[in-house]
Amino acid sequence: MNLIAAPSDISSKDLPLRDDVRLLGRILGDTLREQEGEESFQLIENVRRAAVRFRKTQDDRDRVQLEQTLDALSPGETLVVVRAFSYFSQLSNIAEDLHHNRRHRAHLKAGSAPKDGSLLLALERIGEKHIGNKALQAFLDGALVSPVLTAHPTEVQRKSILDCQLIISRLLSERDRTGMTPDELADNEEALHRFVLILWQTRMLRTSRLTVHDEITNGLEYYRYTFLSEIPKIYANLEKQMETRFDKDIRIPPLLRVGSWIGGDRDGNPFVTHDVMQDAVQQHSSLVFEHYLSETHILGTRLSLTDRLVEVSDELRRLSDASPDKAASRDDEPYRRALILVYSRLSATARHLGHKISHRPPVDKHAQPYAAPQEFINDLDVLIDSLFKHGAVYLARGRIACLRRAAEVFGFHLAPLDMRQHSAIHEQTVSELFSHSSGKANYRDLDEAARRDVLLETLQAGKPLIRDPLSPDSLRQYSPVAQSELRIMQAAAQIHQRYGRDALPNHIISKTDAVSDMLELALMLQQAGLLEGGTLSTTPQLHINIVPLFETIEDLRGCGAIMDELFAIPWYRKLLASRGNTQEVMLGYSDSNKDGGYLTANWELYKAEVNLVKVFARHGVELRLFHGRGGTVGRGGGPSYEAILAQPPGSVNGQIRITEQGEVIASKYSDPEIGRRNLETLIAATMEATLLHHHGADSTMPEYHRIMDTLSEDAFAAYRKLVYETPGFADYFFSATPIREIAELNIGSRPSSRKASDRIEDLRAIPWVFSWGLNRTLLPGWFGFGSAVKQFAAREGDAGLAQLQAMYNNWAFFRGLMSNMDMVLSKTDMGIASRYAGMVKDAALRERIFGAINSEWESTVEMLFAVTGNTTLLQDNPAFARSLLTRMPYIDPLNHLQVALLERHRAGDKDELVKRAIHLTINGIATGLRNSG
Repeated sequence: MNLIAAPSDISSKDLPLRDDVRLLGRILGDTLREQEGEESFQLIENVRRAAVRFRKTQDDRDRVQLEQTLDALSPGETLVVVRAFSYFSQLSNIAEDLHHNRRHRAHLKAGSAPKDGSLLLALERIGEKHIGNKALQAFLDGALVSPVLTAHPTEVQRKSILDCQLIISRLLSERDRTGMTPDELADNEEALHRFVLILWQTRMLRTSRLTVHDEITNGLEYYRYTFLSEIPKIYANLEKQMETRFDKDIRIPPLLRVGSWIGGDRDGNPFVTHDVMQDAVQQHSSLVFEHYLSETHILGTRLSLTDRLVEVSDELRRLSDASPDKAASRDDEPYRRALILVYSRLSATARHLGHKISHRPPVDKHAQPYAAPQEFINDLDVLIDSLFKHGAVYLARGRIACLRRAAEVFGFHLAPLDMRQHSAIHEQTVSELFSHSSGKANYRDLDEAARRDVLLETLQAGKPLIRDPLSPDSLRQYSPVAQSELRIMQAAAQIHQRYGRDALPNHIISKTDAVSDMLELALMLQQAGLLEGGTLSTTPQLHINIVPLFETIEDLRGCGAIMDELFAIPWYRKLLASRGNTQEVMLGYSDSNKDGGYLTANWELYKAEVNLVKVFARHGVELRLFHGRGGTVGRGGGPSYEAILAQPPGSVNGQIRITEQGEVIASKYSDPEIGRRNLETLIAATMEATLLHHHGADSTMPEYHRIMDTLSEDAFAAYRKLVYETPGFADYFFSATPIREIAELNIGSRPSSRKASDRIEDLRAIPWVFSWGLNRTLLPGWFGFGSAVKQFAAREGDAGLAQLQAMYNNWAFFRGLMSNMDMVLSKTDMGIASRYAGMVKDAALRERIFGAINSEWESTVEMLFAVTGNTTLLQDNPAFARSLLTRMPYIDPLNHLQVALLERHRAGDKDELVKRAIHLTINGIATGLRNSG
């Protein structure tokens, strides 16, 4: 059943997209014909036509014909078909991303009204509300907008493939932006042929599992692609808009910072060690110096201004006089000479930090290193102020201003790296610390109150529990787990000393469920000097933020009480005062969804935020929320702008951190133009949510909360009954999804399960969601909603349904919930899901569980339409509907082939081609569905 209505005639605005897709499709077809032969090309065309025909007609005869064609393929033919359809999806993604840029530029060029999510519209709305300069400056001074990159096993794309795609995107963009001659168009098309050929002849899959070092290197590419160049431009644009609309004296502090978990996240990843963490920070720092040296060199070649024509400032004169460059040819070029000094000092600083950067050698190899980024910024300010003094405004606001802003944002460390570990590991480490230092071996046997007393007494005593914390020998008495944790703390202290505290500002505690979890980490930090003082006579100084992560439904319900109890401890309040009286709290979207289902997880997250806002206000503590969202709706994904504006009142408050995970990082940030827009959207949404209080009826209609409690209770019961209470459900899941085969893919350093078991509880949320996406059920993104709404409507009648419709129209939170579910359901296909269910050998189990899933799916679609008033999926998003309908004929055959290949593989077929084809189908389906992990 096809519930997505095909949009009517294609809009003239979308004709270029159609042309690009056809061009790339033709080039791919030509490549297939040239490289694989006419017979293979015709085979792929026959499969494509059959898939398109079945998608249009939904006729069983067309389905049977498609299945017969696919079932007759040899392993070699299967590989060719899978690769061809996967690459078509990749090329379609390129064309769509380019078209988004095209439409955005056309919108700006036409002088049309700015759109939601743009900085322009956010500032326009703030101006209309007459937000005063003082309030605006206060917001900016306290603001923090921080997307945080994480490495997770859903990013199936190799870097070699991504680099090739970026070149194809650039070539396609050139055709769009420049008026090419016929010869230039021909050359451009030939170049497209070359890189499509490179794609076709490049291995899609990795032959070895990614190491953490690989993940760090891959993550840094996005700084090269986008962040280093575009973030300074965002600040420049924001400054310009502020000057125009408000006051030229409004100062824009570095409120946008891109963080990272890659190399610091140890939770469940034994490969993240103290050496790896130090390597991550070293790589970060090396990259930013590479950028600074390159930009300084370019400025030195361009700022050839002579003091015979301009009058430079005295400060610049002193800087240029101190330059090691004494060449007579540059004697009258003070800017060049000053920049040669800056370059030499940057180079000396890089060498001092142990970086080996292949760049132009400095004029003075013995230059004095910069002691801190501010010294570098001060030198740049001298040049900028001098340029302003003699009227070179365009130069002062140009490349050198971007370099200065980069130095302010990225420092000498590039990105703040977070640490993370599970609370159970901290508990074990602290237990061993007590056992070896005092002979008290019973810490784990203590109740919560006793644990707090022991921890606070030890913390306030201020005496180290390790005799010589810096000596490797002092740790040999501990278990490997405790040794690893204590070495991590030592490495963190060394990183602070070497790169500054901004390089490693946060430590997150997974599965926080008690106040003692926070105090345990404080004690561990104290052992490495990351928490100083705190005795009865001294004020404690904490150098790393202690961040609790609340993940399960139970933890979300209890987080307010935990923070309330924590803030009631005077010693902890003093600790917090040393961090600016701001407490960060992280909320886990993935595990809460896996624990309680889509509706309940989202509602409990919302209520947790409401509760935290009240607790923090009562104690006078600033709240900063860190949202652990994934790419899919089942892991908290969805449009960022709408998600931020749908947060409860007071929960954003100028500061927000959000994880960016899996393949979503590439889709958002590999293209600089798209990346810049996504970053601007985060800033715009944070400004609006804080200054304009867009919360609809939330604060005035408590009835909505009552209804959500009722819906959540029923949805939770339905989800838990299926996933955790149905006998044999785990067997069904492991048979009806490619979960085991995902674990074999070389797509991430982290194991897919926390423990070696087949229990759903032990499986990580990421592969859980990924598996349901691949078999086209996407269960985590909707299950439970249909039965909950049906029960509510049965109890409340037409009035109840009218209430839900009012919630949809008037409440941003509920509207976002419906919109995201609509998108998820559009990617489901119960016909294809039934094919995967067919791999479950126990017929009774298969019929019972798939029957329940299919019945709930039908109810969910029916109830979604009843609430929204729509009659088709994606009715309010025709562009995405058109995109999905275009790509589905290329995804559906991959699903069919995947099932057949899984059946052969699980029956004992050890043919390497079969295994490779399975992994290629995982890659291809993920590429086609895009946010699948």
